[in-house]
Amino acid sequence: MGNLVKNIITANGRIKAVDGGVRRTPLDISGIFSERTGTRFLLKGEHLQRTGSFKMRGAMNKVLCLDEADRKLGVITASSGNHGMATTQAALVAGLEVTIYLPETVPAPKLATMKRLGAKTILVPGNGVMAEINGRAAAEQAGKVFVSPYSDLDIIAGQGTIGLELAEQCPDLSAVYICVGGGGLISGIGSYLKAQLPGVDIIGCWPENAQAMLLCMEKGEIYDTPETRTLSEASAGGVEQGAITLPICQQVIDRQILISEAEIAGAIRDMAIDENFIIEGAAGVALAAGLKDASNYKGRSIAVVVCGRNIAIDTFRSVLSESNGTERVSGSQRNLG
Repeated sequence: MGNLVKNIITANGRIKAVDGGVRRTPLDISGIFSERTGTRFLLKGEHLQRTGSFKMRGAMNKVLCLDEADRKLGVITASSGNHGMATTQAALVAGLEVTIYLPETVPAPKLATMKRLGAKTILVPGNGVMAEINGRAAAEQAGKVFVSPYSDLDIIAGQGTIGLELAEQCPDLSAVYICVGGGGLISGIGSYLKAQLPGVDIIGCWPENAQAMLLCMEKGEIYDTPETRTLSEASAGGVEQGAITLPICQQVIDRQILISEAEIAGAIRDMAIDENFIIEGAAGVALAAGLKDASNYKGRSIAVVVCGRNIAIDTFRSVLSESNGTERVSGSQRNLG
């Protein structure tokens, strides 16, 4: 973990030193959520990051770490949307070509953004894992670098710069809520905070319908986990075999919270009504978890990583039109032994 922390510190300088690179995002207090929970409720605004999600950090770091020979060849990646948009923007800044393998269920607006930014896109039947398998195979055959969405130390170090900012912005932080997909985000943030602010609780948040990393952690190995449709589509899609994030997640995650689809929708509505922000489902998972779990931290500072804003407008409209009677405390919660 020591080397990863050093890499996060180095990455922080690297990704913010280029025009069009990564922004330092605000950590703002929500007055309404603070009043509701009796905490100092903080929102880490990764939805305000370039391309609309935290993924810009890892992608920018990976691209800037490439040597000249690899840059000339261009890169290949796989994504359900956010990582693809971020890698395309990073490649645009660094002046290299990118090909993105995507599940054919990728939201149309995200696909359009990647094409507009200049990426070559290839749709693959199946989920995100199938896109990763096909993307890796194509990269190996072409002799190009594969930019993993999460299973890469340069990617994890880039995402970990959020942890560095959190430690600087709120040294008395008691807990941070993070939505978990492949585990790159929580691996980076958790590794840095455990080293610098060891008293902070790292809380992994999952939609009930897509618990891949959680189930792999419980079994102690990566396997093909069952999933159903979720508003948190950016965190869905399974975990790739051999992912380096599994042991890191096992090490840094203190507690785990499951969130229902109704609670995700309720959190998206709450953010729109109370804070005037549009957020995507994965951010709704973390926000819902923070709101339902905050009673454990009365009078203390807690932070929700608002990981992205890239939700399809039709989905957002549908969520807003639903009943406001969403139950806020019905989800299940499990402790990591």
